[in-house]
Amino acid sequence: MNSLNDLHSASVLYFGPYAFHLRQRLILDGDRQLRMGGRALDILQVLVERAGRVVRKEELIARVWPTSVVEEINLRVHIAALRRALGDGENGQRYIVNVPQCGYSFVAPVHGDNFEHVALEHLQAPQHNLPVRLTPVTGRDSVVGSMVRQLPLCRLMTVTGPAGVGKTTVALRAAELLLQHFRDGVWLVDLTVVNDATPLLDYLLHTLETDLVTLAARHSLLVLDNCEHLREACKALVERLLEAAPRLSILATSREALQASLETVQTLPPLAIPKSSALGSVEETMSYSAVQLFVSRARARQQGFTLREQDLNAVRDICRRLDGLPLAIELAAAHIDALALVGLQSQLDNCLQLLSHGRRTAVPRHQTLKAALDWSYQHLSEQEQRVLQRLSVFKTAFAIDAAMGVISCAQLPPSTLALMIDRLAQKSLLAVERGSAGLRYRMLNTTRRYAREQLERSGESNEYERRHARFVSRSRWVSGSQLAAQLVE
Repeated sequence: MNSLNDLHSASVLYFGPYAFHLRQRLILDGDRQLRMGGRALDILQVLVERAGRVVRKEELIARVWPTSVVEEINLRVHIAALRRALGDGENGQRYIVNVPQCGYSFVAPVHGDNFEHVALEHLQAPQHNLPVRLTPVTGRDSVVGSMVRQLPLCRLMTVTGPAGVGKTTVALRAAELLLQHFRDGVWLVDLTVVNDATPLLDYLLHTLETDLVTLAARHSLLVLDNCEHLREACKALVERLLEAAPRLSILATSREALQASLETVQTLPPLAIPKSSALGSVEETMSYSAVQLFVSRARARQQGFTLREQDLNAVRDICRRLDGLPLAIELAAAHIDALALVGLQSQLDNCLQLLSHGRRTAVPRHQTLKAALDWSYQHLSEQEQRVLQRLSVFKTAFAIDAAMGVISCAQLPPSTLALMIDRLAQKSLLAVERGSAGLRYRMLNTTRRYAREQLERSGESNEYERRHARFVSRSRWVSGSQLAAQLVE
């Protein structure tokens, strides 16, 4: 039976009255050459070689414009030109169809010069064990497109970011778009259930039902999900695999970089939140990805939900207080039917309780925001937990000297505290802001509320609130004294 590989090995592809000569990059209708640009030919080749399959828009853009950032309108223009050149739709003959929310598919029968007619229904399916995606990925086209372009060129990429930011979602989306690139498939290995006592290589080979010799010969993409609690073991594993398997690529997700050789780090930021000045209209507000996600999930819960001008401030405030984290926004939007916008906004002071009922079909760490934060917190050392708790007294960004002035003690001297803060930043529990005044650190609102709960359970909250208040008061007095001295001068 003919397979997809036959199409790739052919030098001429035939469909309808046309012959597509791949090496000469020309299309003949009998003796007449069709005139079309190089980009259009690139798009057509990708579609024809995958005839009968849907090719995602993002993958087409990544394949045809591998070193450029282009808008989807560019793709639509070239598709329209292709349809005109081929007479698509004339006399009832269809070649390229648009699949809504997905991409494009070449639907005419195709055969090559080295085999008989291809039965489309028998084309070889891509090999993978990726889960079925139930909802579209919002606000990540740019980063996913960048990953799709980079991954075939780099051997190891690690997606990092805080709990709930969507690392797994983005990694799986990029993996979907790369299915056709890797001849021997794309394979997901979830490391959540693995502990330090489990030999990591044995677990991986058992999951993939293979051995190292076979894996070493494959042209595959390996997705290692949730590496943070096994960082050292994962670092050793990927370095061994990359050395043993020259055609293997690895895409990892972790709340901190593996710091392995050959590693490219893709930091995943929260979704974009509109500024107050960007609330002029519904259309302008809807251009921000955090709002897009909230509205799409709200519509899924409440039929007929629409964003009105009087709702803009409330929706912006909800997205801001949830830090633009996709998991938190999805969980909040699930309450829209019961609470409405005003009720949802008023409940966000207790956001961890509000977001405690999650997606039953998701893995446990993705079901609720608290579960995602628990996962991070439980894998911290006792010292790191203690520092995270005490830093929750800072409601805004702070400098390292402010942290030392408030939470340094005999058990946490300045040198140790600086190291702990750096580790928390590496683990995506603190955001780092670089400005003219130097480095400053900031805790996401959701993380701070979680850490504050832990501080209150420890019985130290009153003590560190007093320390923080004294430090702020002293800082204001010093600043006032300096200003007075400058005025006297």
